[in-house]
Amino acid sequence: MSVVQAGAPELRPPAHRLDRRVVRYWTLRAGGGWLLLLVAQSVWLLLAHDGRRDAHLVALLVTAVVGVAHTCVMPSWRYRVHRWEATPDALFTQTGWLVEDRRIAPVSRIQTVDTTRGPLEQVLGLTNVTVTTASAAGPLIIQGLDHTTASELVAELTRLAQDTEDDAT
Repeated sequence: MSVVQAGAPELRPPAHRLDRRVVRYWTLRAGGGWLLLLVAQSVWLLLAHDGRRDAHLVALLVTAVVGVAHTCVMPSWRYRVHRWEATPDALFTQTGWLVEDRRIAPVSRIQTVDTTRGPLEQVLGLTNVTVTTASAAGPLIIQGLDHTTASELVAELTRLAQDTEDDAT
């Protein structure tokens, strides 16, 4: 018995990178989150009158070091890992930075194709594409595409899914 069927798309690294501006987006999102935590810890330090100010100060410094390291390393690392590719037969995605996740969705399984753009993504000209399939693993999400590329991808995937004779279930 063969594990791989003839003609079935094989799981492989996708060919296309995200738009380079996604590094700036991830940096701003990570930096903003760490900044909020640092402000909260600073307020806690200033209001502490319980003799544990040294512990609060150490926690603040550790948070600052970890936050700077995460904000500097994670965006570029994620950019090197995240990829996508659409073929007439399937959509391939690769995501992650500590844990790498590769997924493939046959076009015949596509149910919906959506785009989302938060305020920061709109400012940076980025769009996310979400492809919902009949999979229990959830949708495939491609973050950080140029808006024009995302629009073209949505149109192409929609066309391919409509041309497929299967029922996407």
